Amino acid sequence: MSFIKPGAKVFIRTVTMFHTGLVVAISDDEILLESAAWIADTGRFANSLLNGVFSEVEPFPEGSKVVVNRKSVIDMLEVDFALPTTQQ
Repeated sequence: MSFIKPGAKVFIRTVTMFHTGLVVAISDDEILLESAAWIADTGRFANSLLNGVFSEVEPFPEGSKVVVNRKSVIDMLEVDFALPTTQQ
């Protein structure tokens, strides 16, 4: 079970990195994302979660499906901001 449902835009913190993306599906073991990006540096963490502005963004190629293992997830936040799609 997950409190986040498919169709949600999310910020995911794992044991090693951050991701943003649109949840496509959730299984017992994995979360499938589209429009995903690796957030290498959030800048001021609380501010970035409010406004979606990050210091360093590395988007996955357009159309990619990205799988995140649920066992690596520390926390996941549903967000309202536009998902970052431009490298910076």
